[in-house]
This record gives sequence, structure tokens and C-alpha cells, in this order.
Amino acid sequence: MAKTPAPRDDVARFLADVRASKPPAQKGAEPSRILFALDATASRAPTWDLAMNLHAELFEAAARTPAGGDSGDVAVQLVYYRGYDEFHVSPWSASSGDLLRRMTGVVCRGGLTQIQRLLDHALNESRRVRVKAAILVGDACEEPHAALTAAAGKLALFKLPFFVFQEGTDPRVARVFRDIARITGGAHAPFAPGSAETLRTLFGAVARYAAHGRSGLQGIEHRLAREMLAQLPR
Repeated sequence: MAKTPAPRDDVARFLADVRASKPPAQKGAEPSRILFALDATASRAPTWDLAMNLHAELFEAAARTPAGGDSGDVAVQLVYYRGYDEFHVSPWSASSGDLLRRMTGVVCRGGLTQIQRLLDHALNESRRVRVKAAILVGDACEEPHAALTAAAGKLALFKLPFFVFQEGTDPRVARVFRDIARITGGAHAPFAPGSAETLRTLFGAVARYAAHGRSGLQGIEHRLAREMLAQLPR
């Protein structure tokens, strides 16, 4: 015996319920990972404090789509070097508060830069997980140019762009930082010491790029952000 067809009103009600229901959240979705590296040698104490005050921009900006909506999660790994061969790496974290706790109380100590070690670490992380972008904030480089560009070349194979923010205007440092950024497909941007608003814009721009690609930078009306966009490969 044939089944009685459902009344038209019941079908319409069912379709309305389907349209109104939200799709289930995707489980296991990859976050947008940003490696956040800071030079913590002695001269960097003021900039460390500044970065600590602005670190939340990495999480907040990535959660905003270019149209002003909401997006997926971002995970940040804090990396810093200081003193005699001290190199610290945090676990990946999706919590702004957790990152702040790790940054609070860190004392900058004299020592040489460890950018080569940073690039090697970034390469190892890229072999394990998908890292969307890396940030380096520093003002010095005491390592051989050729070794650093060779390490940057390996990162280019994993499509990990380095955004290198240089405090100050040292031309030799600028040349090294520019080459690291160019080879990896990232960008180099100098900023004046203590420039909180500039650093906030730069952090936000990288976070939006990591989450949304080039389109994430389109709506940022800032000269440095536009210059960063111009450096990125198409």
C-alpha cells in the first residue's frame, strides 16, 4: 500500500527548519599558525614590552575577515633568543592570554643574534605542521649573510613567508632582513623605535594575511601595509 504523501505544509516547514539550522562545526580544522619570533637581547627590552602590549592583535585581526565578519582560529608559537645560546620555543597556542603569560616576566639579556637557528627551527616546524606566516622583530644581525639566505631558500620550498620588522635603519641589517623576506615570499618593513601604532598595524596585517591571504590586506589603509602588499608575490 502506497504511503500517504506528507502534507505540503509539513514539507515547507521541514525545508524552513533546514535553512535556519547552522551546519555542524568542522572538527579538526587547521588553525592559521603564525610563528612569532622576537630578538630578546639586551637592547630589546623596550620593544619586548611594546610587543607584549600588542600581541593580542595577532589573534584579533586574524579573526576579522576583510568584510568584517568572523573567521577561524589562529594559533601562535612564541620564539625568542637572548643571552648566551638561549633559544626558547613555546607550544602552539590559540589563547592570547596564554601567550601573554609566557611573555610576562621575560628579561632581555645581552648576547648575539640567533637568526640562523630561528630559520632552522621554522623549517623543522614547517615539516611537521602547516605554518601560514612567520614574524621576526629585531634590530640587529651578527651572522653571515650567505648562511641566512641559504636557510631562507629552504623555507621558500615550504611556502613559509617571513615578515621581518626592523627597528631602526641600520643599512646592513636592512639588506639581510630584506633578502630573508624576499626569498621566503614575505615582506620587510622598518619601524621607528617605540612606534606602537605602526607595530600594531604590522602585526594585524600579518595576522590577516595568514588567515585570509592577500585579500586580508586589501582593506588596511596604512602606507606600510600597502608597501607590504606590494612586496608579496602574486
